[in-house]
Amino acid sequence: MSCAQTLTDYGLRSLGFGERLLPRADFTLCEQFTLIGSGMIWNIWFGTLALLAGFVLAITVAMGKASSSKAIRKPAEWFIFIFRGSPLFIQFFFGYFLFLSLKGVSPIFNPLTSATFGALVVLFLNTAAYSAEIFHGALQSIPKGDMEAAEAYGFSGWSKFRKITFPTMLRLAWPAYTNEAIFLFHATTLVFFTGFPAYQQRGDALYYANYIADKTFNPFIPYPILAGYFIVLTLVVLGLYGTINARLNRHLPQERRAKMTLRPRLMR
Repeated sequence: MSCAQTLTDYGLRSLGFGERLLPRADFTLCEQFTLIGSGMIWNIWFGTLALLAGFVLAITVAMGKASSSKAIRKPAEWFIFIFRGSPLFIQFFFGYFLFLSLKGVSPIFNPLTSATFGALVVLFLNTAAYSAEIFHGALQSIPKGDMEAAEAYGFSGWSKFRKITFPTMLRLAWPAYTNEAIFLFHATTLVFFTGFPAYQQRGDALYYANYIADKTFNPFIPYPILAGYFIVLTLVVLGLYGTINARLNRHLPQERRAKMTLRPRLMR
């Protein structure tokens, strides 16, 4: 089989298009690259949508944690504590069985028992908790002088938040938030190793890498390929977030601009 035919058969297999049966032996290098690359579609899907939805919730929770009202502050603090204090793998596990229980209550919850939406909800809540803590720390770091200057110019309420508080918080939090985005994409590899099933063997990149390693008894080809894909994805995220960071800091002198750094995290 030519590499072009392999791309046609397996390039979109993780979405249900192309060859239905996976190869069982004699994997070519092209087949390994194609299958693992096909699975990366799911990793990008989970990471992108969880980040977009989690960003909005994270801002809301961060503002809630900074609230002077105990009725607002305590739920925000507990939300952050629970999702940052428990391993993501366990959250996937309990999330899946919670959605299975809800499925018996109403058919409306049926989509949540699939990885497509159920795992997305878990990732969305997890990244919202981590990001909320990042944004809350940035909120606490806004110089008092900026707030006093805003009030002196007549800003208050929503206009003060929109024009002063939010942009400053975002600028201070962005380097750390970039790291959260990178680690979230890496965390998507846990989805199909928890309770969420891979329907008709349509899994993510790690699912296919693990399948190939099991069939060939050689993990030293599929796993480096997988790592290569994620390195490329990380470079794309760094480039995109770096562009946004430059935009957020465009008004500052060069020496005062926040630097983008990748800080490894030992565990999530």
